[in-house]
Amino acid sequence: MSNKPFQFKQFTIQQDKTAMKVGTDGVLLGAWVSLEANPFSILDIGAGTGLIALMLAQKSNAELIDAVELNNEAYEQAVANFEESDWGDRLFCYHGSLQEFAEEIDDSYDLIVSNPPFYTATYKNIDEDRAMARHTETLTYRDLLKGVSKLLSKNGSCAFIIPYLEAANFIKIAAEFKLFPNRITNVKGTETSEIKRSLLQFSIEEKPIEKSELIIEIARHNYTTAYKNLVKDFYLKM
Repeated sequence: MSNKPFQFKQFTIQQDKTAMKVGTDGVLLGAWVSLEANPFSILDIGAGTGLIALMLAQKSNAELIDAVELNNEAYEQAVANFEESDWGDRLFCYHGSLQEFAEEIDDSYDLIVSNPPFYTATYKNIDEDRAMARHTETLTYRDLLKGVSKLLSKNGSCAFIIPYLEAANFIKIAAEFKLFPNRITNVKGTETSEIKRSLLQFSIEEKPIEKSELIIEIARHNYTTAYKNLVKDFYLKM
């Protein structure tokens, strides 16, 4: 994958130091998550390059946007990307695990987002840094949701993007921590392909779930109107 900077409309992501590059999943989550509650504080768990935190800095008026990242190189990359953006005074990245962060921090957040690790079976022959960022042994769904439940404000919400085949189990675990889905969007590459990802937004309030489906492409590099409308504020070519 390319080490070249990824230029968005209002910020640039440098990605030469980290194994995790800008990808569709992160952009989808950053663009999709609802900010109707106008969060004052936001937390991005597993910041990577800082992509999602930067997207939320662009689209929200949140005064405090924190991120937490365990990997050394990704942490350094996120910090640099935050500092080079127009919102450096609102963005801060902590270096450590979510478990450590949740133990040390007494504050709560109005919105928590995460594009969590999702290779549940094997490392699939990827290098160690990329494997750590993408393997649930580093941060299990239960660990993730336990930390989120501790850090989420009473009226806050949390949002994730995960493999569709793991969504039902993820929702079940979330319920153990009194987090209930309010929005679910299932994502397909094309009309005829299988559902690949689920975008999920939770709160502590049980209410009717807003369900929808998003199709990304009509054909290769020919994007659907729905997808273009979702990401148009970020991608240069949309």
